[in-house]
Amino acid sequence: MTSKKKKSKPNGITFGMAMVILMSVSIVLILTTIKIYLSNQIYYESKVVNKMKREVSALKAEKMMLEQSVEALRFKNRVTDTIFAIQEN
Repeated sequence: MTSKKKKSKPNGITFGMAMVILMSVSIVLILTTIKIYLSNQIYYESKVVNKMKREVSALKAEKMMLEQSVEALRFKNRVTDTIFAIQEN
């Protein structure tokens, strides 16, 4: 009488499976961390760019106001010069 012994397969998680799971989780964590870091950097850089754009538009508006003021002063200067020239004659 010979009895055949069945080789039993191990139940549960093997060391190889655990290593694959650990590697997968670590890769996902590394990629997620990189994505979060890059997203934060893009956000803060865009804040700086938006601030600069606001400053540029404010400076352009101020330039236009100053140009109008200079033009008004030139006109006033020309008018007063001609008035003084008329009064001297």
